Amino acid sequence: MSLCATSFDCSRLRQNEIDRMFEIYSASYHDTSRLRFDQDLKDKTHCIVLRDADEVIVGFTTLKLYEKTWAGKPIRVIFSGDTIIDREHWGSQQLAFAWMRLTGEIWQAMPDVPLYWFLICKGHRTYRYLGAMALSYAPRAGAVTDPDTQALLDHLAIDRFGEAYDPNTGVLSFDVPQGRLTTELAEVPAPHLRLNNVLYFLEKNPRYASGDELACLCSLHPDNLRPLALRLFADARPTPC
Repeated sequence: MSLCATSFDCSRLRQNEIDRMFEIYSASYHDTSRLRFDQDLKDKTHCIVLRDADEVIVGFTTLKLYEKTWAGKPIRVIFSGDTIIDREHWGSQQLAFAWMRLTGEIWQAMPDVPLYWFLICKGHRTYRYLGAMALSYAPRAGAVTDPDTQALLDHLAIDRFGEAYDPNTGVLSFDVPQGRLTTELAEVPAPHLRLNNVLYFLEKNPRYASGDELACLCSLHPDNLRPLALRLFADARPTPC
């Protein structure tokens, strides 16, 4: 089935598109509400939608691009929002490819300003995207996080989530769940339990099924990308549908 992913500013989303996005979202998470969804979407700057051959939205991801000052110098941060794809389209990588092209556009606009991907993971599938795209990221199996990287990750997490973030564990825990994966999505398939990065995620975030999220950080720079991700990042022009 032909799928196409396009990126654009969230301000361009039409109401019927937002309605469809919430329909997909609410089918994948517990603890959902339209108010929370709309508030989260309003906070984001960019959106990528995945459409089928009939132009129906079957997946999406959102992100917020913002600027900070760190160690006396400017940095830019991409904070990832929810990423949802209808189960029947799980094999498609078009959404991920469009995401890499978009981040490449963002980096090329200001290549001299460090760009970081700040991601919180409530499931192992999301966490695995880091290893698929980047050579180095934090936290990851078999590596001790550099103190400067850890300090920046802690700063970004506390700045955004306050006391919900525990710097001792690197995990976000909320008094009121912010969206737990459905039982079906939270289950880890047996073959995945043989993957080191999945086992590492489960060790770092044992209460993920209850809504806890692992805070992660990755430098988005050509020197830190795997070959396929680098080609998409360098292309920096979303493929038109």
